Amino acid sequence: MKAVRYHSYGDSDVLTYEDTDRPVAGPGQVVVKVAGASFNPVDVAIRAGLLRQVFPLSFPHVPNFDVAGVISEVGEGVSGWNTGDAVVAFLPMTAPGAAAEYVAAPAETLAAAPRTIDLADAAALPSSGLTAWQSLFEHAGVQAGHGILINGAGGAVGGYAVQLARRAGATVTATAGPRSIDRLRSYGADRIIDHTATPLPQAVAGRHFDAVLNLVTTDPRETAALVDLVADGGAFVSTTTPGPEDPGRGVRTVRVYARSDAARLADLATRVDGGDLDIWVARRRPLTDLPAVHDESAAGRLDGKTVLTP
Repeated sequence: MKAVRYHSYGDSDVLTYEDTDRPVAGPGQVVVKVAGASFNPVDVAIRAGLLRQVFPLSFPHVPNFDVAGVISEVGEGVSGWNTGDAVVAFLPMTAPGAAAEYVAAPAETLAAAPRTIDLADAAALPSSGLTAWQSLFEHAGVQAGHGILINGAGGAVGGYAVQLARRAGATVTATAGPRSIDRLRSYGADRIIDHTATPLPQAVAGRHFDAVLNLVTTDPRETAALVDLVADGGAFVSTTTPGPEDPGRGVRTVRVYARSDAARLADLATRVDGGDLDIWVARRRPLTDLPAVHDESAAGRLDGKTVLTP
């Protein structure tokens, strides 16, 4: 089969589209014929070796941990899944990934794919959707009636977070660039701040929030300003820059490290089919474009979720 692999850490030129053996389903695994594999910005840092202490790799490595596809083989000890089932999964981040025609996936990571969208596009759901859910409800404790600020809502995680928070009955203030405003409005955001036009402290005018979800990299001054927007006893939750350990006023700070959760992923897929959660894919690109996608992401030129197709 064909796959993108890299044999050492390095720049994007280590990513090579090449022939390799098709995986075989081991005990507790299935083999998935890949329809789509979504790109995540952390893929760049992993490839460059910046996270080798957190995500140590064995080489050669196949990247991309979000997958959608169809089961082609079922391994020993797997029940509840059959060949031909359409599935999505958030794969282990150090295991061989989905930038390939086939991938071996632990059965415990699988959820039935949404039926109402193209299967390839469903690859945009697993890690981003789970990150949004875990950030909002497990870490920030968002409930009906809460006010939440989502900083950087224009990305994949932010889009899911806006939708999930609104469905939970929270009042959502979102920051985003001009290209995302109409989409976030369609998701139900109560207020959208164009960060290119108005500084956030000026835009919120002293208002405080039960939770602030930060999805963009911030410097120490910007991080402190965001923490200051959290109401007493509230939560500052970040997928990027961590907040101070003890900011006072009873404010909790949490750095989010998303985990695979098949049951919750199945729930999110059901929400997609029920029309309660929209999956947004900015573009599909062939798997051979993966080095260019890495370069565009590193340069800040990648707008929205990209799904790679074999």
